[in-house]
Amino acid sequence: MAARERVYRTEAVVLRRGDLGEADRLLTVFSPKYGKLRLVAKGVRRPTSRKAGHLEPLTRVDLLLAKGRELDIITQAQSLQTYPLPTEDLERLGYALYAAELLDHFSVAEGETRSQYRLLTDTLERLSGGDEPAPAIRHFELQLLEVSGFRPELFGCVGCGTGIRPEAQFFSAEHGGVLCPACGGAEADALPVSLSALRVLRHYQRSTYAASAAVRVRAEVMQEIERLMQVYLSHLLERRLNVPAFLRQIRELR
Repeated sequence: MAARERVYRTEAVVLRRGDLGEADRLLTVFSPKYGKLRLVAKGVRRPTSRKAGHLEPLTRVDLLLAKGRELDIITQAQSLQTYPLPTEDLERLGYALYAAELLDHFSVAEGETRSQYRLLTDTLERLSGGDEPAPAIRHFELQLLEVSGFRPELFGCVGCGTGIRPEAQFFSAEHGGVLCPACGGAEADALPVSLSALRVLRHYQRSTYAASAAVRVRAEVMQEIERLMQVYLSHLLERRLNVPAFLRQIRELR
C-alpha cells in the first residue's frame, strides 16, 4: 500500500455509502494512489453539515483524511466533478452505478491503481456526456478485466490451444475464454457464442474506446455480449452483481 501520513490528501470517486450511527456515514471511495478506501464522514447526516453535498455516489472529490484507529476520517471534502447524469435517463444512471459496483468488487486497497481510476472516470464522463451507454460499458468491462489481470482469452481455444476459425464458437467462464466447437461441445458450462459477438469482443479488447465506439453493433449481438459478460464476471466474483437486475427492470418497463 502507498505510504500514508497521519494527515493526507487524495482525489477519489465515491463508489457507495451507508449510514453509521446516528449522524455519520461510512463511505467506500476509489483513489488513484491508494486504491479502495473505507472512510468515515463524521456528522455528515446533520442538516448543518457542509460536507454532505460533496460526498454523494458518483462524485469525484478532493479529500483531506486523517488516519484513524480502524477507519480513516474525512476532515475536508470538495467536489471536483459531479458527473451530471440526466435523472430522467435511468438506464444511463444505472450503467454508471454498474461501473462503480464492478470496480468496487475488482479493486483492492493496495498498490498503484491509476489505470483503474482513469478507466472509471473516463467511463463516467462518457456516460454523462451522451455517449451510447452499451459500447461504453462493454469497453469498460473488458478493459477493467485487462488491468485487473482477468483478461479472457478470445483468440485461441483455451482447451486445445488451436487458433479460432471464423465460425461460431463456445465460451467457458470456468476456463476463462473461448473454446473451439470440438472442445466446447464437451464442456457442460460452455456457452455458444456467435461469430459476430466474438468479433466485437475481440475489437473491444484490443482497441481504444474511440475505435470501439465507432463500430455499429446490432442490438441482438450487444445483448448476447452482455449475457456472456455477466456470466463471466459473476463466475470471477463468485456472486451476482446488483445493478444488472435494476437495468433489466428498466428495460422491461420500456
